[in-house]
Amino acid sequence: MTTITLLHGIGGAAWGPTLPALAPAPAPVLDWPLPGYGGSPMLAETSFAAWAEALHARLQAEGIPRIDLIGHSIGGMLAQEFALRFPERVRALVLYATTPSFGGRDPAFAEGFLKERLAPLDAGGDMASLAAESMPPMLGPDAPPEAAPAAIAAMAAVPEAAYRATVRCLTTFNRRDDIGRIAAPTLLLAGERDPLAPPRTMERMRDAIRGSRLVVLPKAGHLGHLEYPAAFNAALREFLHSVREG
Repeated sequence: MTTITLLHGIGGAAWGPTLPALAPAPAPVLDWPLPGYGGSPMLAETSFAAWAEALHARLQAEGIPRIDLIGHSIGGMLAQEFALRFPERVRALVLYATTPSFGGRDPAFAEGFLKERLAPLDAGGDMASLAAESMPPMLGPDAPPEAAPAAIAAMAAVPEAAYRATVRCLTTFNRRDDIGRIAAPTLLLAGERDPLAPPRTMERMRDAIRGSRLVVLPKAGHLGHLEYPAAFNAALREFLHSVREG
């Protein structure tokens, strides 16, 4: 039996609306927090390689042979990393609101990105104020009113040290030239109005991953699972069912 494994984004885990889509599946669910999140300890090294090894060790410790891997945003980057390092472990892959690399090859771009992302904390703010400022722009313009509070609450709960380390790790990711080696059945999910992983970016990922397919969630921003959970859940449920039926 496979285990459905969830990998959240930098803003923390907010999978509550997604779990009903997984409940009918004849498989357990592992909501795996990035190291430092959800009360888990940070690793000695914050890197995609170290995270992938830590997830693999968790699967080995629990005797989980194969997983259906669902990754959102930076969690989708880790999902790519894991699928490339441990292809025998991944039965199916869902890459959601993510990209195959950090945007921008110039080191100055990464430096500017980090400065902008960390500026509110460097100025003395806390994670709650950062969440209130940064999460609403991630949503589509017509997002339902309950989406923003859920996203803000999830991010406000992230420890500052974990957030800082994770944002820095994000800037190191580049698997653009490798995703063509992903062999697992793959679904790509994009928000029509996503400012970070727009459909055109995920279309290129679809073209690079053999046999993959792309579903675009109308009106959704970067957090479609919170904005339009019915549409998100339907796409997820249909894909997992097709993989199970084989």
